[in-house]
Amino acid sequence: MIDRILSKDVPARNLSTPRGEERGNGKPVLGTAQAISRVDEEHTTYDGDQQDLEERRALRRTAGLSTELEDVTEVEYRQLRLERVVLAGLWSEGTLADAENSLRELAALAETAGSEVLDGLVQRRDKPDPGTFLGSGKAQELKDIVMSTGADTVIVDAELAPSQRRGLEDIVKVKVIDRTALILDIFAQHAKSREGKAQVELAQLEYLLPRLRGWGESMSRQAGGQVGGAAAGMGSRGPGETKIELDRRRIRTRMAKLRREIAAMKPARETKRANRRRNAVPSVAIAGYTNAGKSSLLNRLTDAGVLVENALFATLDPTVRKAETADGLGYTLADTVGFVRSLPTQLVEAFRSTLEEVADADLILHVVDASHPDPEGQIAAVRKVFSEVDARKIPEIIVLNKADAADPFVVERLKQREPRHVVVSARTGQGIAELLRVISESIPRPSVKMELLIPYNRGDLISKLHDSDAEIISLDHVEAGTRAVVMVREGLAAELEPFAAND
Repeated sequence: MIDRILSKDVPARNLSTPRGEERGNGKPVLGTAQAISRVDEEHTTYDGDQQDLEERRALRRTAGLSTELEDVTEVEYRQLRLERVVLAGLWSEGTLADAENSLRELAALAETAGSEVLDGLVQRRDKPDPGTFLGSGKAQELKDIVMSTGADTVIVDAELAPSQRRGLEDIVKVKVIDRTALILDIFAQHAKSREGKAQVELAQLEYLLPRLRGWGESMSRQAGGQVGGAAAGMGSRGPGETKIELDRRRIRTRMAKLRREIAAMKPARETKRANRRRNAVPSVAIAGYTNAGKSSLLNRLTDAGVLVENALFATLDPTVRKAETADGLGYTLADTVGFVRSLPTQLVEAFRSTLEEVADADLILHVVDASHPDPEGQIAAVRKVFSEVDARKIPEIIVLNKADAADPFVVERLKQREPRHVVVSARTGQGIAELLRVISESIPRPSVKMELLIPYNRGDLISKLHDSDAEIISLDHVEAGTRAVVMVREGLAAELEPFAAND
C-alpha cells in the first residue's frame, strides 16, 4: 500500500507564521525543507548566524520573480523556475516513521539542489522490483501523480540500477534520478576549491560509468565540466556529457587524469598537517550529519567567519582555524564536510583526502542536531563513515546542538545513550563554555617537564615554545640567557635537550 505523506505544494510558510498554523485547506504548508516535517515536530534547520553570500546567490534558483540571480538576461529571468519534483520511496524495513523521515530528508536534499517538491509517496514492499523499483502498477500510479502535478522529475529515495531507472522512466515519461545522483548534484554545486571540484567530478564519473546507456537521452545535457544552468536541472551539473556518444574509454581516461590531479594536490594538505604535527599542535575535528550546525559551532568557538547557511552540504572544503584553551594551550579546529545516510561510496572515496582531517585528529566533536526527528539515526550514519575512514579509534565527544529548539525529553534520552556529551546551542551560546572546558581536558597535553637556559641569540627557540603547544610555566631573563620552565612533548624535548639547565 502506498501512503501519500506529502500534500500538493503551496507557497512556503511565511517566517513570521507561528509553528502549527496552516493555510488553505488545512494541509501542511510545504515549500521549504522544514515545512515537510510534521507540524508537531520541533526540528529546526536554523543553526545560528545564517548569512547569504554573493557566491551562493549565483547557484540559487528561486521560484517566481523573487529570484536572487543577478547575472541573467530579462528573458532568462522570466523563464527561470525551480525544477518540479515528485518523490518516491520504498518501505521495506524499519517503521513507517523511518521511511517518512527518510523521504523528508530527501525533500530537504531536493530543495537544497534547487527544486520544488510537489508530492511524495511511500510504498510498502519487501524488496524493490528489479525492473521498475516500485513495480509496474505502482509506477503507473506514480505516473498519474506526475501528470496531475505537472512535475518534470521523479527522485527515488534509493540508488537505482540502470535498468530500474530506464524502466521507471519508460512509464512516468519524465526524468528519473536517484538519491545518489541528487547528492552528487549538490556536491557539484557547492564545490569551490580546485581539489573539491576534481573530487566531485571523479565521483560523478564513477557513478555515470555503468549508467551510460540511455543516460544522454533522458538528461539531454551539455554541461561540459561546469556547473549547469538553471534549465539543466538536477543530475546534470558537474562533469556533464559533451555528446551522447561519450564512451567508457574516454570516461576512464578522464577519471585517471582526475585521480592523478587529486594525488598531486594531496602533498600540500599533508604538508600542512605535518607542520601542525611537527609543531605538536593538537587537532580537533568538527564532524557530524549535514546541517547539524558544525560551521556555526566553529564560528562560535573561534569567530572564524565561515559560511553558515541553512542548506545541506554548504561546507565541502575543510576549514582549519587556530584556537586556545583557557590556560593558553594552542590547538586547531577543523570544520569538515557533512555526512548523510547512505552517503554515496563514490563520495567517500573521492573525498577521502578531505575526510583525513577527521582520521588524523586527536579529538572529534561529533555535532548532532538534537531537534531532529531521528538524531540516533544520524549518529549511526556518521559513525558508519567514521569506520570507513578509520576514525572510530579517535576519542569522540557528542555535541548535542540546537538545544534551544530541542525536546528536553529527547535531549535527556540522548544524554543517557551517549555518556560523553555536551549540550550546546551555537545560536544562543548555551553550553559553549562547558564545551571549551571539555575540549581543554580532552586534547593531549605536553608530558615532559624541562628547565631550560636558552641563549639570547636563540630567540627562535623561544618563538617555537610560543608557537607550539608547550606549556610555559615560567620565563626569567638572567645574564646568561632566558631561563624557562616548560612542559613539552617528547619530540620537542629531544630538540631542546642541549639547552637543559644543569644547575
